[in-house]
Amino acid sequence: MLLVACAGSTPHSRQGQWRLDTETAGRLRHATTVAGEGASTAAPAAAPTVASVLVKTAPLLVTVLGSDNAVGELEERLWECAREAERRINARYFGGRAPTRAECGEEVVVDGCPQPITRAMQLGQQKHALALECAREVLEELWPRPFRLEQRYRYYRNAQFLEMVSREEEARLIAQGCTRELWRTIKPDIVLYLDDNWRRAALTLDFKFPCPETNVPQWRQYSSDSAYSGQSQGQIYQEALGGHPVILSPKKITP
Repeated sequence: MLLVACAGSTPHSRQGQWRLDTETAGRLRHATTVAGEGASTAAPAAAPTVASVLVKTAPLLVTVLGSDNAVGELEERLWECAREAERRINARYFGGRAPTRAECGEEVVVDGCPQPITRAMQLGQQKHALALECAREVLEELWPRPFRLEQRYRYYRNAQFLEMVSREEEARLIAQGCTRELWRTIKPDIVLYLDDNWRRAALTLDFKFPCPETNVPQWRQYSSDSAYSGQSQGQIYQEALGGHPVILSPKKITP
């Protein structure tokens, strides 16, 4: 859970300054342009088949965005963030092909981490970073309500109480090695809200990058020594935040 300490954490807000690099932004704009041109020269295009996932999972999104098609555009753009991150990192390390199971299991050393981690974990961290940059661009453009990226929350399950952990507190605890203080925390990739009540989410999304790609994207199960033993990430996200949990992976969207 705490490998993110090695990769660092960056605050995200609607006023943040992170932007996609020119190559990625260009690809996303090109994909949108091609889709628009196809619609103008052929029969009217049907709504993206993936749109039904978010519409069915979180119908309140239709109320916020105004139509099924608007929800479909949001979903398609976020899904493209996962696919583009997968393509770019695989191109960087493997010439565009997907890593093999053996390559995914290799141990690698990352600066700042005392212990080696697997290549699958390293690739996942890098793909997450790219996908989240892209997602913030998309949300700033398409989501009119509050949202948070990589926000850590402390969830007291027995008391059904949720509190927000500031970026400063998170960094301080990690730097001091006080990982026990982060024991009962959760950190979803994306949380969408209907209003300023950050304790009640409309939708919670996590990027998952299976390695090898034949693995099924799924919620991580909490171990027996966790505060949430016997539960999955998705179950705890929904219990703590109230929003429907959804997995975004390069090949599919899983409610």
